[in-house]
Amino acid sequence: MDLKFLVFFNFLSLVFGYADWSEDEYPEKWYSNARDNLEKLLSRKPNKNMAKNTILFLGDGMGITTITAGRILKGQLKGRNGEEEVTNMESMDNVALSKTYGIDSQTTDSAATATAYLTGVKTRVAMIGLSGRAKIRECSPQLENYKVKSILKWAKEAGKSVGIVTTTRITHATPAGTYAHTSYRNFETFDGKVFNLTHQQNGCKDIAAQLIDENSYIDVIFGGGRRKFLRKEDRDYHEWNKTGERVDNRNLINDWHYKMEQMNKTHKFVWNISDFENLRPNQYDHVLGILAWDHMKYEADRVVEDYIDEPSISEMTQKAIELLSTNPNGYFLLVEGGRIDLAHHNSNARRALEEFVAFDEAIGLANKMVDHEDTLVVVTADHSHEFNIGGYSKRGNPILGLVDSIEYRELSSGGYTFTSLSYGNGPGGLKEIRNRNLTAKETTNIDYHQESAVFMEYETHGGEDVAIFAKGPMSHLFDGTVEQSFIAYAMAYASCIGPFDRNSYPTCEFERGA
Repeated sequence: MDLKFLVFFNFLSLVFGYADWSEDEYPEKWYSNARDNLEKLLSRKPNKNMAKNTILFLGDGMGITTITAGRILKGQLKGRNGEEEVTNMESMDNVALSKTYGIDSQTTDSAATATAYLTGVKTRVAMIGLSGRAKIRECSPQLENYKVKSILKWAKEAGKSVGIVTTTRITHATPAGTYAHTSYRNFETFDGKVFNLTHQQNGCKDIAAQLIDENSYIDVIFGGGRRKFLRKEDRDYHEWNKTGERVDNRNLINDWHYKMEQMNKTHKFVWNISDFENLRPNQYDHVLGILAWDHMKYEADRVVEDYIDEPSISEMTQKAIELLSTNPNGYFLLVEGGRIDLAHHNSNARRALEEFVAFDEAIGLANKMVDHEDTLVVVTADHSHEFNIGGYSKRGNPILGLVDSIEYRELSSGGYTFTSLSYGNGPGGLKEIRNRNLTAKETTNIDYHQESAVFMEYETHGGEDVAIFAKGPMSHLFDGTVEQSFIAYAMAYASCIGPFDRNSYPTCEFERGA
């Protein structure tokens, strides 16, 4: 169901008083619902198996409000009221809360958080793969002493295959957290500006170069960001009017090919959807899929007049699982729904929520593909946003629409309509008091910026806790309110890798089933 029909459907529902909650009026429904939940919980037995495989789904910027609003939109896109919808992530067995603060920040960023949930060590804002002993933008040989390993590296050392899927650039903060060590998240490429020769001479290496030079062991990578790997004189493979950004005379994609050949590894660089679709298990030792010049397209923009030139997050997740599953020792896979965050930064709730729905569909697909007896699936967020649901809208009111209460259409104190969704700050901030009504057509437009209290060109993150959902071996460890750094340790313990491998913690495997 497309959004235009959704708005029309809900309009008719409100005008004619239709609602699908008639049985909600009777206590028996709620008694039955509670009884079903209780019986499910009472019959649950902890899965204490060792996790052969681990998939970490990371919704960038996916705070609790995003989950609630995304749940409602997902249900409304199916023609239902939406509030009663249960997402794939919410149907998983265990849930906890994660504290997202950094060691120097109450409200943090994706670099510090990636370091926390991937390495088990909290750090400073804007730094990746370094402990808090380092300082932002520091470049010195001393950085070598501050490096902390990620769970992706722990998994590889244990003989597992490893992979990354993201809808952002593969050098962006979240994916970079699996492999990079940098004192500044924006050191993505050697562009001569943000990262230059002085930085290099003082002991830093840009993130793209780190991926190619030091992390060639990663088996599967799918995401965007070719601009960070190509030279300024290199035209892009697909967008011919665009070039790379590097000024150090390195074409890193060519360097990757050369390195694979030197290592005698079968390999494939993938930049288009046809080559992506033709990938098969056991074809190549390593696949580097950089499928867009910059970030990958928003889900809402990915299909234009039936023409598709990029795979969806579900398609990338499915392909990665297929390719990684051939290793008898198992695999670790990070899947990031990265553009939820970027849409929120633009106060663009529709794109953010459609990204959420696509992300949740990828989780559902993965849960169908894997066996939870030996595969741990964890879903969480790095941080939230200043994103709100408000007003007193009636049940089933379009989540992207105007507040419409049970008794009357609710208006602002100035007498004007307003939306259910808003932001604390952002580009939709009111520079002056609005003196006109908003319309449903306007607020459901793909490019609409929800209003906010404070005008800022770029909306900020929120500082509240975020959810962790889990299913599979040792998923019961995700319980209560935990430090974000606990996530990496719990996943490592479930797999007996890293700090819980045979050398460091020899009893890990024998504690199962106790």
